[in-house]
Amino acid sequence: MAVIARDPEGASRDRYDLIVIGGGIHGAMLLLEAGQRGLRSLLVERGDFGGETSFQSLRIVHGGLRYLQALDLPRFFESVRERRWFLRTFPELVTPLPCLMPLYGEGLRRRGVLGAALCANDLLSLHRNRGVGLDRRLPAGRLISAAEVRSRFPDVDGLGLQGAAFWYDARMPDSQRLLMETLRWACALGGRALNYVEAQELCAAGHGVSGISAIDTETGLDHRYHASVVVNATGPWSRGLAARFDRDAPELFRPSLAWNVWFARPAPSDCALALTARDQPIGKQRAARTYFLHPWKGRLLAGTGHGPWRGDVEQPGPSEAQLDEFIADLNAAVPGWSLRRAEVVRVFAGLLPARSEGDATLAVRPAIRDHGVQGGPEGLFSVSGVKFTTSRLCAEKTLDCIARRFPPKNREKLRPRSQAQTRPALQEGWQLEAGELQAGPNARLRRNALSRLIAEESVQHLDDLVFRRTTLWEDPEGTASAAGELALLFGWGPSRAEQERSRLSLRLATTPTGVGAHIGRQPGFAEVADPAIVLEKEKA
Repeated sequence: MAVIARDPEGASRDRYDLIVIGGGIHGAMLLLEAGQRGLRSLLVERGDFGGETSFQSLRIVHGGLRYLQALDLPRFFESVRERRWFLRTFPELVTPLPCLMPLYGEGLRRRGVLGAALCANDLLSLHRNRGVGLDRRLPAGRLISAAEVRSRFPDVDGLGLQGAAFWYDARMPDSQRLLMETLRWACALGGRALNYVEAQELCAAGHGVSGISAIDTETGLDHRYHASVVVNATGPWSRGLAARFDRDAPELFRPSLAWNVWFARPAPSDCALALTARDQPIGKQRAARTYFLHPWKGRLLAGTGHGPWRGDVEQPGPSEAQLDEFIADLNAAVPGWSLRRAEVVRVFAGLLPARSEGDATLAVRPAIRDHGVQGGPEGLFSVSGVKFTTSRLCAEKTLDCIARRFPPKNREKLRPRSQAQTRPALQEGWQLEAGELQAGPNARLRRNALSRLIAEESVQHLDDLVFRRTTLWEDPEGTASAAGELALLFGWGPSRAEQERSRLSLRLATTPTGVGAHIGRQPGFAEVADPAIVLEKEKA
């Protein structure tokens, strides 16, 4: 069964081929890849699954068009292949996304240049639809006229408009659900996943690894888990864990800040828009940035902003000045828009690995460290991936590295993925609106579906259910009103239910208008002066 069963004590009685520390998308893909190879694996996550960087994405599964500019063909082919894997494997959760880039005959954004780029993109990705369902296949790109641009994007800056590049990528509107489905699949293949279990110490046997000691943060009980291989996949925390278990490894993660902003404004187009400010505001000395405007759930989700980061990894978030600059860039790209801070619903902020310390230029390759080769414990590995799209490939590379060093006694454990078990059917009951719990003929059925979801997906807290198992968080006001009814599904007593409602209200942090607001400072939120905006990093 595809059940994520939380039994920290029972899990400690087994022995594993592999222990993964970190329950973001890279940890989840490691557990899945290990299961497909027949390895017995355990994942531990100190908070809830996918509660950190994996939740903050732009919800786009990028192909490789943008890598053609830098002639990074290896990354291009990897991205195209992995995008195809997502479209083929999760067709209910990953769909085609039309993209549009207005052209004004300036620099590289000329019809001739972009026309050639689109042709090259299609030619080099001839197999992009192999094995993909008919309704999930990506058509070829093309140049479109200025008139068609205006019909698709009425607010486009028409001055000097020569047309647009038009192509297809992919989107994952509910990335949190995709992560949970990955974990369900991994558990159906024999893996185990434990949330709210924090790794404490690396256990050794001679010069090698024998497992980890960990604490169940829900009960305070200590447990020991046994394996000869441990993988540190904790993202922004990977260096800290590497230093605790062995030594610091700067190449693992040099933090840079990234953020995406969700606005309470209808999306300006059914297409994702690649826009650049043509006229920079007075005083700007940097090159104009290109932003993607994603028509996410009918509203505008814009990203991605980047900046260097030297602060606490627990509390990443753009400063007021960075956010103001971001909004000014968007307004400069679409004259007459006049986006305002008060329209910000949520800022999705997290840390990504940079090429160098104190830089905002992102790393382009995953970092995989074999600590044993560097004189550290044999069997300890650390990995830091670079993006959601290539998370499965990063897991594959990591396990290939481990297999070369520690080949399983049973070679059948390295069987090809094509022989692996088919993924379980999509979980029911996760996609709903808060109002559907309280009214309508199917309200009871929906509550029953949520009860099954709570029982089958290791839901420990109310915000786990709202933010990382369902779509309820998208309606903060309605969910806050339904919090009491949701709490009843868990069977808590009055005191615990009130604690959970308070915890959820901090995560939602909404005003009656649905616009994020936060007064004071609480865990998981960055403090700002404007009470009309919340800068949230959903904290596990």
